[in-house]
Amino acid sequence: MSQQQPGVLHVVATPIGNLEDIGARALTVLAAVDAICAEDTRHTRKLLQHVGVERPLLALHEHNELAQAEGLVARLLGGESLALVSDAGTPLVSDPGFVLVRAARAAGVRVSPVPGACAAVAALSVAGIPSDRFCFEGFLPAKESARRARLQALAGEPRTLVFYESAHRIEAALADMVATLGGERPAALARELTKLFETVLDGPLAALAARVAADPDQRRGEFVVVVQGAGEDAAAALAEGRRVYALLAAHLPPSQAARLAAEITGAPRKGLYGG
Repeated sequence: MSQQQPGVLHVVATPIGNLEDIGARALTVLAAVDAICAEDTRHTRKLLQHVGVERPLLALHEHNELAQAEGLVARLLGGESLALVSDAGTPLVSDPGFVLVRAARAAGVRVSPVPGACAAVAALSVAGIPSDRFCFEGFLPAKESARRARLQALAGEPRTLVFYESAHRIEAALADMVATLGGERPAALARELTKLFETVLDGPLAALAARVAADPDQRRGEFVVVVQGAGEDAAAALAEGRRVYALLAAHLPPSQAARLAAEITGAPRKGLYGG
């Protein structure tokens, strides 16, 4: 008797807004699998109804993924093929799925990507900011102190920075970027990509922050913020500043060590120790 061959876990990208962006291969895969693992089954059901696909839906989200992964892998090992989708875009990019993918691969199950839309890449493609090297940061922390600390740690990053942000935090996040990264830093704000009210604004961070603060319409929807990197010179200065700060901090209070390290190296004081 031959051994049962495992099924395949297909990681399927879905549209980020415009439903016409669904790929032909994605449609074929979704129609053929035994079941579809969806972040929100209600949301995915609407997409499937639009494209004329009817398959069983299984809820798989950040709150149940650990509990569900073992059973789903057992189904895959039993010969079933499954698709993994998120609410929008490419699964695992600031969305659930990592636990299942890791468990499936560890069990010897083939995991196959079905590429498609990704909000971060879509924003980069229209931002007009260097995209040959970039750093994807996903969502910043919700609390202001943690958000500013994270941005300060990124102040010297030479690569382009890409963030996701929600409507109720976009104004505060942009203000914190101005305070930590500098108001003159070139940036782009992509809102509601591929949807009816899509806008892409570009300019210095301070100008973008002011535009969003003044216009309620620019505080609605889903956002990708693309910020130009600090440049190699700034990154080198920050690295040297942190090296000097570490030496001085062994003998001086943190604030004094940071002030002296900044004076010696030209690095921003706040970027040296987060204060």
